[in-house]
Amino acid sequence: MLFAALTWQVAGHGPLRTLDERLGRTLAAAGGTPSGLAEFFADLGNTVVALPVLLVVMVWTGWRGRQRSQRWQRAREGEQGGAEAAGGPAPVRWWLPPLAAGLALAAVPALVVPLKLWLARPGPPQMAGGAHDGFYPSGHGATAAVAYGVAALLLTRGRMRGQRRLRLRIGNDNGKDMDARWGVPAAAVALSVAVPVAVALLNVGVGIGLVRRGYHWPLDVLGGWCLAGVLLAVWCAVCDRWAGDGGRAVRQEAGDAAGPGGT
Repeated sequence: MLFAALTWQVAGHGPLRTLDERLGRTLAAAGGTPSGLAEFFADLGNTVVALPVLLVVMVWTGWRGRQRSQRWQRAREGEQGGAEAAGGPAPVRWWLPPLAAGLALAAVPALVVPLKLWLARPGPPQMAGGAHDGFYPSGHGATAAVAYGVAALLLTRGRMRGQRRLRLRIGNDNGKDMDARWGVPAAAVALSVAVPVAVALLNVGVGIGLVRRGYHWPLDVLGGWCLAGVLLAVWCAVCDRWAGDGGRAVRQEAGDAAGPGGT
């Protein structure tokens, strides 16, 4: 809805677009953020920077997922242990989250380029005389949000889902005791919070850098973030539905924990 409203304002030369361009000129002329720092953050939205970062995370999480799947299979085949000994149910399709992450990033230009060509919004004054018009939505903003956002999800999704399963199993036990009893280190919990926060701050820096350097209007960046939010939501839905270690098992465990009379 927000993306549709922003696009309507940009395409129809609405009052929000006028305010956006006034704010963009003010921020680009302001000296609050050093130009070198702004350029650094703006460059983080470049594909040549964001893609290698995501590739490293994809390879790492894919390797870990494959290892976990193999351990789980060996535990099932053993006479003792089982899935619990292997750290919980393994993803049936361990390769799906990394693959879907790569496809999500590939979808960015496939969506952004047609929108830019259709709307043909002129860029800020610093971009006058460039090779093209069409600055909404920001490809750099969307690329950074998708690449670093899905990388954070790849790194934290398994931990968060594992913690959710453990909490369902032990009911209302004290959180600290649960961590010690079930082998969930407090550092892992902190990491699951710190990584998304760091990625959010990084993307804010990218957005500020793009506007401060005069590469985009603020609404361009906001539109890119909205588009990235849709792609990240699709990634989560796909992984929850088809990766194999998804919500169905969690709901089943919740029903088992509630008992015959639970709701």
